[in-house]
Amino acid sequence: MELHSIGSPLLWAGFIGFVLAMLALDLGVFHRSAHAVRFKEALVWSAIWVSLALLFNLGIWWKFGAEPGVQFLTGYLIEKSLSIDNIFVFVIVFSALRIPAIYQHRVLFWGILSALVLRAIMIFAGVAMLQRFHWLIYVFGAFLIFTGVKLFLNRNKEDHPENGWAMKWARRVIPSTSEFDGHHFFTKENGRRLATPLFMALMLVEITDVIFALDSIPAIFAVTQDPFLVFTSNIFAILGLRSLFFLVAGMVEKFSYLKVGLSAVLVFVGAKMALVDFVKVPAAVSLGVIATLIGGSVLASFLKARSLEAANKDRQPAPGPTVSNTP
Repeated sequence: MELHSIGSPLLWAGFIGFVLAMLALDLGVFHRSAHAVRFKEALVWSAIWVSLALLFNLGIWWKFGAEPGVQFLTGYLIEKSLSIDNIFVFVIVFSALRIPAIYQHRVLFWGILSALVLRAIMIFAGVAMLQRFHWLIYVFGAFLIFTGVKLFLNRNKEDHPENGWAMKWARRVIPSTSEFDGHHFFTKENGRRLATPLFMALMLVEITDVIFALDSIPAIFAVTQDPFLVFTSNIFAILGLRSLFFLVAGMVEKFSYLKVGLSAVLVFVGAKMALVDFVKVPAAVSLGVIATLIGGSVLASFLKARSLEAANKDRQPAPGPTVSNTP
């Protein structure tokens, strides 16, 4: 069956050209020299990426109507919220491998660049499979419900990807060293070409993204099966992932209820997929439910963090009386 998409070849070429231009501008101009990304810089870039996504959304709305516009926005919100779960893992990877802050942007840049290609392949394969085998939508729905329940049950468990099968396999197969060589992914020691910790971190970032894509891409299929909308909403969320990492990495502990919200989103979109032939959920309703679940979990997390901070202040002992040494 032929794939149907609102994206013409010219629109596809224009979007891909825009993405490549922004990546070249990012690495070649704004991050030409390695430096630690500070909160203010991350905030500015996050605002830029979100603004670009919303402007693109307005263009979709104006050109193709409200339905595709709401579908893009819902898909973008799903991807953006699920990408925060990636950040939890990235923080652990960088901490475990002791990646200096000055090189973290470089690792994320190349990791996300490869993720763009991998996700494009997964999206087109997924859309083609759904077009050819409609019953797969029930499989995807059941998988998302299972993943959501599993995420909820394991919400308090810490991930340790640096000790997982991928890292153990890489250390056996890829000659590596624990020493850094500036911003290089490979170095030479005694005439041997060895992978530095930066390359190991890059590999874990890429594997993590593929694993999370197995959840997030089927989740967008619950909203739309238009390959252009699925691809563009995915790409905009990924492009903003680096700045989002530096924006929230220092306070991931405060998002204590986020995984509860994410698990609820996965269960909701999974049920929506599984019941697609029996219950029609309007795109606007899906957007409202997902925004409420994510917004509610973030708000509850900050309220809990504020309550804990206030309780800790109350537990601090009051200063004792001042003792004068004056006779």
